[in-house]
Amino acid sequence: MTGRVSERSVRASAPEYQGALGSLSVNASLPDVLEEGMRGAREAELSGDLHEAARCRLAVAEACRRLGRTGEADRAWKASYRAARAAGHEGAMAWALWSGGTLARQRGAFRLAYRLLHLAAEAGERGGDVVARGYSLAGLAETGRIQGDYASVARLHEQLLTEARRRGEARHTVWALEGIAQMYRNTGRFDEALALFEEAAETAERAEDRRGWAWALRGIADVLSARDGDVERALTLLSRAEEACREIRLRSALAYNHKMRGNVLYRAGRYGQARELYAQALDEFRGMDEPRGTALSRLGLVKTEARLGAAAARTAAELTALRTDLERIGLLHARDLVDGAAAELGLDPLPEPTGSEPGTERRALPDTGAEALRAADPEALRSADPEGLRAVDPEAPRSADREELR
Repeated sequence: MTGRVSERSVRASAPEYQGALGSLSVNASLPDVLEEGMRGAREAELSGDLHEAARCRLAVAEACRRLGRTGEADRAWKASYRAARAAGHEGAMAWALWSGGTLARQRGAFRLAYRLLHLAAEAGERGGDVVARGYSLAGLAETGRIQGDYASVARLHEQLLTEARRRGEARHTVWALEGIAQMYRNTGRFDEALALFEEAAETAERAEDRRGWAWALRGIADVLSARDGDVERALTLLSRAEEACREIRLRSALAYNHKMRGNVLYRAGRYGQARELYAQALDEFRGMDEPRGTALSRLGLVKTEARLGAAAARTAAELTALRTDLERIGLLHARDLVDGAAAELGLDPLPEPTGSEPGTERRALPDTGAEALRAADPEALRSADPEGLRAVDPEAPRSADREELR
């Protein structure tokens, strides 16, 4: 790993809070951000300040997204983009596209996420907004990582970590450390994963980044549980992370915390308690329209119910259906997750679905994603070249994207 983040970055910043909202902390309560953003947007629109309206609508979009209010978030990022486009401000357009791409990923629309984040990176470069471009490239890397294509995104994560450290950007350093750590953890490299999660937690705490700190604690808890069977320490760390999630009202992060608590309890053989946590997380994810979290919570619930005496035939049928659903979402490692659960429960091999449609088999990234990742160039963060890039219009989607935009 390249050296640690520069000490000149004392606090983590929240560059998605801009203009009149620029003084808001990364730890600001999301309902407060939403209230300030709505008020600022109304005032900017009344005064005809389209650039400021775009910046305020961006804050609204991000607050709604993190609160799990996805429909409102979708309307807000599009309103931000329209205002930025009317103002002719490429940087503001880039931030709106980044927000839209992040929301698309959260909702499981990976193809649309790649497209919007790629457009955001282009707009950020065209407008000379290095931070917007960096966030957009990070979004592309995270989308590929969540889908499970580590070979395509591992180097990009490393490059973005190096660049974040060079710039002294604590928040992005924490993000990159956690992403690399997660890939290590998922490939069985527990010691390396733990070291990076711990570094991320230290960096986030030093920078007063409560959000990044909470995610890092979740990662540490996962490794301690999976590697060492250290149940009590893992649960203690998750409780500390939950306090931070509740303080800022991080609804999605809180649901993932509950799912991880279910994982820890399941590994410890405390199946009844695990079932309660998985069911709670499932309700939370469904309430947010977050298909990835929903599917992973279902997987945990199926496993715990099997341990508590569910019929083998019912469990096998549920796992088979869940594998299809996970692969349809676009999680490339879905077959490994479900087949691993089936083997653990003595139910492998699972039957292949009859009349399988294209897309129910293991596949590479969608063409949109592969193209976007090939074009991701962190070196361009050092000097933006605004010449020669085409204009973008996210509201004129390709026909293949129409389903995700509904």
